[in-house]
Amino acid sequence: MVTSSPDEGEEKEGPVIRDKRRIDPETGQVREQAAESPAPEAPADDGAKATDQEVTALQEQLAERVADLQRLKAEYDNYRRRVERDRVAVREQALGQVLSELLPVLDDIVRAREHDELQGGFKSVAESLEAITGKLGLERYGEKGEPFDPTVHEALMHSLSPDVTETSVVDVLQPGYRIGERILRAARVAVADPAPDAGGESGGDTGGDGE
Repeated sequence: MVTSSPDEGEEKEGPVIRDKRRIDPETGQVREQAAESPAPEAPADDGAKATDQEVTALQEQLAERVADLQRLKAEYDNYRRRVERDRVAVREQALGQVLSELLPVLDDIVRAREHDELQGGFKSVAESLEAITGKLGLERYGEKGEPFDPTVHEALMHSLSPDVTETSVVDVLQPGYRIGERILRAARVAVADPAPDAGGESGGDTGGDGE
């Protein structure tokens, strides 16, 4: 009877050691299998696509942030302009109310100057008051001979005159005052329209006198 060795017909168990060294330790030469084995390639296409998507997403985010900043700046500029416009309007309104109370005093100064009564200490005070109101932006207007403008003139008297070619101011009854474009008081004036042509009647009279 033949007995088999316990090692026969059975695989040996234990660690399997594979020599993956590229250089043969005995010959010192590069092993052909190691030299020819290609290096693993990275999935370049997938990486490039992922990078492009990230760049596109970042560009979109950047565009959104820039648009937000531009919109915020536009809103701030509009707010600043509104605040400045309101501030100027409030200042002009308050200043106009104060100066409107001084208009009767300025009228007295004008009348006193016309009658040569502006003398002595009263003259100095009057000139100082006119200088101060002028620095504050108060402007007096209304002169004889200027065209009549219903937006700044108030016509109290009306007549016809051969000396004018358009509706004009022929007398200033009370000067007007304004601050910038704001009218505090319209100039009260007498106006005249051009007189109709009477040349035909004059010619007929002259002819009759010659006979």
